[in-house]
Amino acid sequence: MKQSKFNLGSQDRFGYEWSKFDRIIPQYELQFLKWVCPLKVNDFKGKKLLDAGCGIGRNSYWPLKYGAKEVFAFDYDKRTVSVAKKNLSQFKNVHVKYDSVYNIRFKNKFDVAFSIGVIHHLEHPHKAVQKLVDSVKKGGVVLIWVYGYEGNEWIVKYVNPIRKITSHLPLEIINIFTYSMSVPLYAFVKLLPQKHPYLKQLSKFEFWHLHSIIFDQLIPKIANYWTKEEALGLLQNKGLKNIKAYHVNNNSWTVLGRK
Repeated sequence: MKQSKFNLGSQDRFGYEWSKFDRIIPQYELQFLKWVCPLKVNDFKGKKLLDAGCGIGRNSYWPLKYGAKEVFAFDYDKRTVSVAKKNLSQFKNVHVKYDSVYNIRFKNKFDVAFSIGVIHHLEHPHKAVQKLVDSVKKGGVVLIWVYGYEGNEWIVKYVNPIRKITSHLPLEIINIFTYSMSVPLYAFVKLLPQKHPYLKQLSKFEFWHLHSIIFDQLIPKIANYWTKEEALGLLQNKGLKNIKAYHVNNNSWTVLGRK
């Protein structure tokens, strides 16, 4: 496969993460349905889908369970691709490949092309989104889920400076560091009643899952937190119409448009 000439951010670091936190658990279904809102279960039935930056395969898993006709999924780390292939091995209508979002070669093929949790880690997000748009057929849907600035101001202010250091540290050290940080978070969400939708969601997770979330926050070299207008701008002027943004858990944006 041709190497991408664009910086994909931290695929090598995420490869370490997904080889360590490699399970698909039932709680991921609710996450997925929030991330793809306003799409519903029936919107995936009988459809051809592209999952750009599939990670361990959890966002392909649910559409396949819902009756998707065919799913093409890819990631840019071979360890991650290996995990995704294992997690999706029960399905005969899925194709999992090692590839770059910048190198998508499909044209006018898919009913839905989505990229969840990837675009905000890229050096050239607009180029990646245009590739997604090119891959869907007329009338098809492009959907992305990205970090929001609204609701994450504290992360931008306090966590981003830490990330500038941790994104260059050995992953084994970050793993130990984030494990110790996970202990007070686990106690906080489990012992105290939570009103914020995201914290309520975290309160249902096991310790290892909270650890993976904190680890995920501190390893990438690129992590953008976009306002609603900036998130909408990712899909604008690329051949899409009816572009809308939906606030997820009061801290992120799902943006979609139709070709």
